Amino acid sequence: MAISAWSACWFLPFVLPLCLYVAFTDMREMRITNQAVIALAAVFVVVGLVALPLDQYLWRLAQLAIVLVVTIALNAAGVMGAGDSKFIAAAAPFIAMGDVQFVIALYAATLLAAYATHRMVKHSRLQQLVPHWTSWNQGKKFPMGFALGGTLAFYLIFGAIFGS
Repeated sequence: MAISAWSACWFLPFVLPLCLYVAFTDMREMRITNQAVIALAAVFVVVGLVALPLDQYLWRLAQLAIVLVVTIALNAAGVMGAGDSKFIAAAAPFIAMGDVQFVIALYAATLLAAYATHRMVKHSRLQQLVPHWTSWNQGKKFPMGFALGGTLAFYLIFGAIFGS
């Protein structure tokens, strides 16, 4: 992996709770809060100064800006929700450019697992534990924060274990 174990270990304790929160709130309310996205970006801005060399830090800040422009355009085209767009942009600087293909494959696997898990729970008795969650009654819509948060969390976990 291109991400260093050093930087993944620095980011992980701060990012993991935010990923879990995003997954939870998106399943519960079908929304990713601005506070979670701002907190994720703030973690990178602060912790990134310690976790990354300055040149990488600056390039990854540029990644955030570039991905934000692209995902806002995708949101405007109706391809994805606004919360998903903002979360993807805030998560972008945590991803090393050399790991982009790995993250795409990880996202595909996480999305399939999250979708299958959500649908199985939705149609089982487990759903009765949290019957008020909005995501149960959204038809074909799916809380992407469940998969997006999981992808970033797994990426940093793998980076901490297998990073360069």
